[in-house]
Amino acid sequence: MEQAFRHIKGNAALEAALRGGVVAIGNFDGVHRGHQSVLERALEEARRRDAPALALTFEPHPRTVFRPEVPLFVLTPPPMKAKLLAELGFQAMVEQPFTREFASLSAESFVTDVLEARLGVSHAVTGFDFHFGKNRQGGPAFLMESGERHGFGVTLVDAFRDEAAEVVSSSRIRELLMAGDVVRAAGLLGYRFTVQAEVTGGKKLGRTLGYPTANMSLSADFALAHGIYAVRFRRQDGTLHDGVASFGRRPTVDESGSPLLETFLFDFSDDLYGEIASVSFFGFLRGEEKFDGLDALVAQMKRDEAEARAVLAGVRPLSELDARMTF
Repeated sequence: MEQAFRHIKGNAALEAALRGGVVAIGNFDGVHRGHQSVLERALEEARRRDAPALALTFEPHPRTVFRPEVPLFVLTPPPMKAKLLAELGFQAMVEQPFTREFASLSAESFVTDVLEARLGVSHAVTGFDFHFGKNRQGGPAFLMESGERHGFGVTLVDAFRDEAAEVVSSSRIRELLMAGDVVRAAGLLGYRFTVQAEVTGGKKLGRTLGYPTANMSLSADFALAHGIYAVRFRRQDGTLHDGVASFGRRPTVDESGSPLLETFLFDFSDDLYGEIASVSFFGFLRGEEKFDGLDALVAQMKRDEAEARAVLAGVRPLSELDARMTF
């Protein structure tokens, strides 16, 4: 029987069956096509050795520790990152707490305390530019040499470039999403950008207008462009529903609203409150507008629904990962 995916948080011990594995090391925010080139190499190595495949990630994102005053739009919070890694075929995600104390560990201590003692690594796979330890003193050459001394293999993976020969990076994807360009972002991610959250109660105005919505509050640093999107909604039980979503402050009906994701599911009337659901973004329809009253708003919502149905009617998976996530 296949072992269930393990999301190991904090300093929880690694179970014996996961020790001696192939470990992909990186922050992997977005789990984009560049990350996937590292992750796929780790999976290949794990299959070759008949060893478990693990991903070692750092939480919170190191940038938020070193520059807490600069908000960071995190593409894949830990639960979504774990879901993507599980879909790719990993057995576990080890979420290493990233603190100033951890950042002050020497490169040698990172190897002996984390890779060797905690994970019992048999082979490490990472990007060619991975640096670690106090003042980033550990680099690729140090990792290779440490592997030789401590008895584990090391594979370094070159930067992955897209079809235009540009390096795929989390920062490029953040910029596209902040501009609402979910189609180009999906091209770099290799799957449709997806968020996951609990469905909460709202003012139920949509219901009175004939457009009941599933409402989700997202992180304060979530910086997707405000507007209307063609989306696919996955319920907690795994069922999929097409829909149209609004992300923003609802200027027509709310003077001081904090940003909210509101999804209207087509041909659906069930209760969703309390479910942990996900929303995948397939197309940007228009920016957020303030309408002259509710009649104008409802007329536009009808046009948005028709446009979203047309967008979603022709969609095809971008990859195996996309097929598993949103089809």
